[in-house]
Amino acid sequence: MDSSHSSSNATPLCFSINSPPFEYNHTVASAYFSVVFSGLGLSSNLFALVVLAKTFHHTKSRARSNFLLFLGALVFIDFMGLLVTGSIVVSFHITRFNWRELDPHCHFCNFMGMSMIFYGLCPLLLGATMAIERFIGINRPFARSSSMTKNRACSTVVMVWITAGCISLLPLTGLGSYHLQMPGSWCFLNISSKPLDMTFSLIFSLVGLLSIAVSFLLNTVSVITLLKVCCGQDSQQRRRDYEVEMMVQLILIMVIASICWCPLLVFIAKTVLSGSRLEVRYLLLWLRFATGNQVLDPWVYILFRRSVLKRIYPRMDWSRGSIISLYPSFSTSIRKLTRGSLGGTLGQLENPDGAKPDDPLSEQNTSVSSESLKN
Repeated sequence: MDSSHSSSNATPLCFSINSPPFEYNHTVASAYFSVVFSGLGLSSNLFALVVLAKTFHHTKSRARSNFLLFLGALVFIDFMGLLVTGSIVVSFHITRFNWRELDPHCHFCNFMGMSMIFYGLCPLLLGATMAIERFIGINRPFARSSSMTKNRACSTVVMVWITAGCISLLPLTGLGSYHLQMPGSWCFLNISSKPLDMTFSLIFSLVGLLSIAVSFLLNTVSVITLLKVCCGQDSQQRRRDYEVEMMVQLILIMVIASICWCPLLVFIAKTVLSGSRLEVRYLLLWLRFATGNQVLDPWVYILFRRSVLKRIYPRMDWSRGSIISLYPSFSTSIRKLTRGSLGGTLGQLENPDGAKPDDPLSEQNTSVSSESLKN
């Protein structure tokens, strides 16, 4: 009888560190901030989804349609992440419910913790996937044109979701745990130096940081390659507007993800490896940085489209090589800088049979290469 009574009063795992109720602190948690932040993010992502759907419907280029598919998946994940986690946080601030009474068996807390990990890793993994797709499309156009179909692009997105989902399920198997976090409005992984918790924390941090590193490396190579092609001697004969547009959007997505997520990922890894005490104020600060990624992502596509840029800068010739043609001295410098790098691949694409530039066969091969890069 005593054992059953003590087991019923045992503290659930998710409340073993922070057990409600908590003293409410307006400087740490604000209902207005949560409502405004969630509302702005949801409306931005919803607007971006509508614009993306219209653009995707009118796109004929396979390369651009696949890129829009990945971008649509990214915006959709950001929207769902804000909808799921934001609704829980806002509900807490409005109703001030007691987590322990509402969720005595930690099911709800585990669900939110899984959501935080899943919707956190998905944008980073998708960003790396988009960087790989653009890298292959720009540097290996012939291989990509025959392999990356629309069905394969959809399968790739699903695989990214499955990967993030499997990682978020690890605490349910005993590797790590989800705990209620201060100020009592959310659940997240337990950031501690205990072996299992430390292992899961490092998995989450290293997967995120590795995704950002892959995006940075491949995007850098793709930009150098694209600049070399745009600044080449036949750049005026090639239409590079869509490639430039996609790369600008992808780079901005990478920069935003790096600024928003790196502080939190590094903070988690540093805390568990050093065994130091968790600083709640820094955790909340870097978490808000990370959540800002979901609000800023859709504006990359909303603002940095050719149709919008045409209105902002109508004098620019957006039909061909426009960005580089504005700065001829910059074009010359880039051509000299990139002449020696990545020359083998592009040389084969631009002149596969070793024909002279004046040879009609060379012009035909150039047009084929240009068309392949567009796809």
